[in-house]
Amino acid sequence: MTNNNEFECTPVRPECLQPARHFAASYSGEHVAGTEFVIGALFVVWGVGVQDILWGLLWGNLLAVLSWGLICAPIAVSTRLTLYAYLERIGGKGIINLYSIVNGILFCVLAGTMITVSASAARILFDIPPQVDWYPTSPGFVVVAVLVGVLVTFVAAKGFRRVAIFSQICAPWMILMFLVGALTMLSILAAQTPEVPGQGVGQRLLSIADSHIWQGEKDSEFSLWHVAAFAWVANLAMHGGLSDMTLLRYARRSSYGFFSVLGMFIGHYAAWLCAGVMGAGAAFLLKTSIQQLDAGAVAYQALGATGILVVIIAGWTTSNPTIYRAGLAFQSLHPRWNRSVVTVVTGVVTTVIACFPFVFTQLMDFVGLMGLILAPVGAVIVTEHWLFPRMGLTRYWNLYRGGYLNWPACLAWGLSLLAAWGFNALGLHLFFLLLPTWITATLIYIALATLSGARELFTEQAARYELNEADRRQREREYLMRQRGKKSTAASDHRPVIQTVAISVAALSLVWCLALGVQGLRTGSIELVKDWLLIPTVLYMVTATLWSFLKEQQGRSFGSD
Repeated sequence: MTNNNEFECTPVRPECLQPARHFAASYSGEHVAGTEFVIGALFVVWGVGVQDILWGLLWGNLLAVLSWGLICAPIAVSTRLTLYAYLERIGGKGIINLYSIVNGILFCVLAGTMITVSASAARILFDIPPQVDWYPTSPGFVVVAVLVGVLVTFVAAKGFRRVAIFSQICAPWMILMFLVGALTMLSILAAQTPEVPGQGVGQRLLSIADSHIWQGEKDSEFSLWHVAAFAWVANLAMHGGLSDMTLLRYARRSSYGFFSVLGMFIGHYAAWLCAGVMGAGAAFLLKTSIQQLDAGAVAYQALGATGILVVIIAGWTTSNPTIYRAGLAFQSLHPRWNRSVVTVVTGVVTTVIACFPFVFTQLMDFVGLMGLILAPVGAVIVTEHWLFPRMGLTRYWNLYRGGYLNWPACLAWGLSLLAAWGFNALGLHLFFLLLPTWITATLIYIALATLSGARELFTEQAARYELNEADRRQREREYLMRQRGKKSTAASDHRPVIQTVAISVAALSLVWCLALGVQGLRTGSIELVKDWLLIPTVLYMVTATLWSFLKEQQGRSFGSD
């Protein structure tokens, strides 16, 4: 029998759909990551101006949210399939074998980056020098990376629910840590910026940013449009490439895709700005170039020992779902393989990659290239899912004819990437290649599929398939309606009290953390933050974990959201 403990090959059953809070936590947790320290610092290195960063991130992240909410989530909820299962339905077993290998390798490298970032913080505990070369320069760093990789792989092997719960606990605290670190370092940079009489708070902040952070160098090759394009394509593999079908297939409604706004505007917009402030402040304190600092060094200068914990956990919350995605990619090569075992093997490969910091030093180019490689496949799926029915072409025509390989899809993928290479050779920057590549893949696929059999009606096969899908969707609607009508009529005598106390203490712990950051900004005392921040952090972790555990227990008992 096919192993299907996480519905790798079949639609997710209605009773396994997940509530909104899991997706809110997953997106906010995954996109508040250790790599935000890297990306935020690299914007400073680019030499872009303040207005470039503020407006560029606004438009780019908005486009990313719309891609998740209007493209990826509706397809995931409509089919309830992983990307790999749905692509096999469209492209045949031949293309899914190729795609899964390419996708799995790319996700392994991306997850390796997250583990490398976590290890860059843990290395401080053992006095290991920063790793900013393409290869490890310290055996101790390799040991640290391996230990972090083992822990991350263990969590990812537990499946989507464990990944979501882990993010749910960590996300609020991580978001706040970026803000506290920025407030702390802002006091250092403010002390180096002369005050102008009559300046308001906003003008003062812009003056500091313009003088010490995003200085708008005249010879910089990057502009507002580069920032916007990067913010859009940074997670292109997940939204435009549809890899997040793997997660969003569990969503009760397609609108859950818009929870990506938490990741994009808190995790990317705000965190990248905060990371830029921290990176500039850390470089000033250490009297070095920001290019010579890794994420661990930046966080440690801003937050002390707590900064080490921030980067480690931030790396975990991103590498966990990334390894989970990579495991599903490789598992799709042979559905009888056990997903957990495949995920563990994937984690081993990822950990080996993480020992080589090249994935860290070339992060921005890599994520742009990764999205570009996978985007044409997303274009093919979107074309067949939405455009074919409107054009009088048959959706799943290759499946109905029993084709092993959808050659039009394969050629559209390859030829569009060849076109992207040509556009790049003509001078179009990597970050701007998405739209021409997507359009090229769409046009090629429509033309070749039309000539290859997509115009045939396959009336009998299509009717049988649509009947099965209609029945599945009807059962799902009925189940969700019953769930909405249910009301919990019983409760544990002690859980609500404990939950209330736990969530109250957790909230007060976060307020304490914020108060330390504000006090650090007012007094300019970094040591105050470094010395005391760990106490409310530990208190938050303990109480938030307790609350999350009791909430999950209660949800299983009463079916509540």
